[in-house]
Amino acid sequence: MAMRRSRDPVLALQARLTERDKTLLGWLYDHQLLTTPQIAHALFPSLDFAQKRLLKLLHAELIDRFRPLRYGGGSYPWHYLLTHLGMEHVTSARGEERPRREAATARRRRLINSRLIGHLLGVNQFFLDLAGHARLRGGELQTWLSAQQCTQPDAFGVIAIPRIRPDGHGVWSEAGVRVPFYLEWDSGTELLTVLVGKLDSYRRHVHDQLPRWPVLLSLHSATRERNLHDRLAQAGAPAVVATSSRDYLTTHQLSPADQVWLAHGAGEIGRLRLAELADLATDPPPDVLRQRRERRPPRQLSTYG
Repeated sequence: MAMRRSRDPVLALQARLTERDKTLLGWLYDHQLLTTPQIAHALFPSLDFAQKRLLKLLHAELIDRFRPLRYGGGSYPWHYLLTHLGMEHVTSARGEERPRREAATARRRRLINSRLIGHLLGVNQFFLDLAGHARLRGGELQTWLSAQQCTQPDAFGVIAIPRIRPDGHGVWSEAGVRVPFYLEWDSGTELLTVLVGKLDSYRRHVHDQLPRWPVLLSLHSATRERNLHDRLAQAGAPAVVATSSRDYLTTHQLSPADQVWLAHGAGEIGRLRLAELADLATDPPPDVLRQRRERRPPRQLSTYG
């Protein structure tokens, strides 16, 4: 007697998904938008392999895609995002409330028409470069939180309403060393005074006895990086600040995990690896952590990364 096929599309597709598929769907749920090259670098051995698997997920109606036109001609790579069915898969695995179809449709339309796509993809590129480094050269991206996730009361391991609004939060582990960090991704369009002003919220964050972790500033260019350090020397850095420039990484074919970080106020020590910034990070006093963790509800574990 033939086994009856499930009428629930979520259950029907579950057996066809690999752990890599689940990681990708979880990333798209949390971080909204990824391109083909980003996905291939972080998860697959080749671009061709990634494209073939993405087509299968596309045909299964778990993901959707669009391709923006370039100003002056041509087009960008495919941009991938979740469908309603893809969102149902992730929320079902996490034990969360399933999204309404209207909400999923509105999210897709908002993303497609957003003026902030470049910034969103830039932030995601930073973390996917770390994931790609881990896949090819070792290390582990243990935590990756989006800007939205950073606004949650328990985002940084303690119950407190964050004063800061980073573009992302991560925890990088390498050779037994673990470094948590906040990310500020700079597009190069803001005045440096505005960028320096953003750091004031981290002073209040530390004053509230919240984690004093490095603030990583991923800057548009090496020139902007030098100018920022000059400004910080005049104004004073209100937090542990380390900078790198994306043109430096591109020129030398390096990743954010490599020896690319200039810690402000560290003298002539030179550029450091990301893991070496762990020496600059401090957590709140143990009694504060203990009290806040006791008030923290248990977090739902997820198989979706």
